[in-house]
Amino acid sequence: MHTETRVSNTTTPGCRTARDPGVIQVFLATKLSFYYRKTKEFFYICASLHYTKEKHRTMIKILLLIDYSSEFDRKLLRGLVQYSKENGPWLFYRLPSYYSAMNKQKGILRWAKEWKADAIIGQWNNDTIDLQKELNIPVVLQNYHHRSVTYSNLTGDYKGTGRMAAQFFAKRMFRNFAYFGVKGVVWSDERCEGYRQEVKRIGGEFFSFESDKQEDEIRMEVSQWLQQLPKPVALFCCDDAHALFISETCKMTNIPIPEEIALLGVDNDELMCNISDPPISSIELEVERGGYSIGRLIHQQIKKEHEGTFNIVINPIRIELRQSTEKHNIKDPYILEVVKYIESHYSSDLTIESLLANIPLSRRNFEVKFKNALNTSIYQYILNCRCNHLADLLLTTDRPLADLAMEVGFTDYNNIARIFKKFKGCSPIEYRQKKTRQR
Repeated sequence: MHTETRVSNTTTPGCRTARDPGVIQVFLATKLSFYYRKTKEFFYICASLHYTKEKHRTMIKILLLIDYSSEFDRKLLRGLVQYSKENGPWLFYRLPSYYSAMNKQKGILRWAKEWKADAIIGQWNNDTIDLQKELNIPVVLQNYHHRSVTYSNLTGDYKGTGRMAAQFFAKRMFRNFAYFGVKGVVWSDERCEGYRQEVKRIGGEFFSFESDKQEDEIRMEVSQWLQQLPKPVALFCCDDAHALFISETCKMTNIPIPEEIALLGVDNDELMCNISDPPISSIELEVERGGYSIGRLIHQQIKKEHEGTFNIVINPIRIELRQSTEKHNIKDPYILEVVKYIESHYSSDLTIESLLANIPLSRRNFEVKFKNALNTSIYQYILNCRCNHLADLLLTTDRPLADLAMEVGFTDYNNIARIFKKFKGCSPIEYRQKKTRQR
């Protein structure tokens, strides 16, 4: 039975509209075809508003073995579908995750042949069959346990993500650093290693808990580990799901976040981060760009414009700040008060005189205490804070630089590029171009 389903422009609270190009728009002439053959269930997602049998025969067909339940996978597919909309139409055919788990690569091979797929994008851990050789089509593997030496890889700068986390906490003057993750999977192992290496470089104390067991099996052990950690501690988790587990465990054991444990995840899964109390800060990855790049490269391979395998590396781009990291390891209460004030009033006309109005210190005493606590001057700290917020706006909006600079507190437009380059290593325009999608 074939049915055509269109998504209306009405919205559900918390959801994005169908007009948003980032959403996988099922109304792109979605053809849902359900086949019940023993335990097998499949459905088509057709990326064309005007579906015909003639177009079906000429469309590029992409076989997907990706779980849609995580924000990472949904962002990846948004980027892939965006490319297909601009260069298609393409037809996407999804095999449920349980099917690939039950039938292994032989089942994938059988259905790729029957459907005459032009490319495969998926996730599996055991290379028992060389699908690329058997089918002579591009295959991109979303690595989990390891990187493939057979297929193209969707991978990431996992060590770089760990270093970003450590540097973020170091700027908040933490000396104790902890990591919680999954043992034996490449993305968790390398995030831990990058975090550990950066903590060692800056001279901090490092602690870790890694396990391949289910959450319910380790909750008591994790609870004891959390209680034994020296406080305050900067805790980095391999992803948002594990950060949520830590948040829940801290709640059960009466460990306050962020007062004793500052908590940071990865993926910026808004639902998962905001379920937590307090909400979890998270490192955002350029996943949609990765999906778009996969589409571009497999398209080139299908057209015989690119030979051999390739690696799509998804980089960390920014940290979405939420309440779980609203903690600075600053012992002086007056300096801590000033830091909090700067971070909430960075766009104002901040002067040393205005900051002194809130604390009972002389100017000289204030400047010395601030430099000792944060290893930088008050003026440089304010500039860095403004540059961080400007960097976020460059990545999350398309508004002109002059408007953004005014919004974060810069009044001298002529010096913005120089100041920004000092803290970020490149000009604002270069930063936006480097961090946004290259097409």
